[in-house]
Amino acid sequence: MIFKIEFRFKVDSFKKLIMNRIEEDFKEWILDKNHPCMMAQTVFEQEAIVLKDYSKLADSANTEQILKDLYEYIDKYDFDSNSFQSFIAVFKDSKIEDEKEFEQLLWNQLTELSQHDKYSWDKTVSSNPENENFSFSLGEKAFYIVGMHPGSSRIARRSPHTCIVFNLHFQFELLRKMGVYHKVRNKIRKRDVELQGFINPSLDDFGVLSEARQYSGRATSKEWKCPFSK
Repeated sequence: MIFKIEFRFKVDSFKKLIMNRIEEDFKEWILDKNHPCMMAQTVFEQEAIVLKDYSKLADSANTEQILKDLYEYIDKYDFDSNSFQSFIAVFKDSKIEDEKEFEQLLWNQLTELSQHDKYSWDKTVSSNPENENFSFSLGEKAFYIVGMHPGSSRIARRSPHTCIVFNLHFQFELLRKMGVYHKVRNKIRKRDVELQGFINPSLDDFGVLSEARQYSGRATSKEWKCPFSK
């Protein structure tokens, strides 16, 4: 019995050490390397992130745990405050060969999450990825998805570990209510151009083109079809 307790303690300590290392990798990338997204810098400076590792992207064995953690994240989120927080699902053991592979795995993961989601789609957004008002939904809350991996062609998406960032759409609407959305957006895009030399061609404002084409970070053509349907 004592051996089991000691073994479990050592395993838990090792997992905590790994997570601390992963979190430090992201902090260094976002803060020390002056990432162009000021919102990302803010949440890391304020330690307003929930960061979890699920080993492999699009592994069906992890779907229920990711959902459970996202539900908990939504339940604990303070929708009455002006603070911001992001949920980052890390897949440290996923080695991505190219952007198309990542895009497919990303949508496979999102599809599995959607299929297991016990809640209705957020009524404030469309569930049709071809619709200009589309946004991904889990737990009846709309999310703007940011997929990132070390091999991304976009420097700002070239994360130290493969991951999916779940940003509540509520936060973007809050910026609009505060009257600073366009100011923040323009500054982020300006910093991204300074870093990369040109803006991400897939970027557009919500309600103009479906944001689905932005999720993977890969430049997509007008003929691109989203590999997801509700």
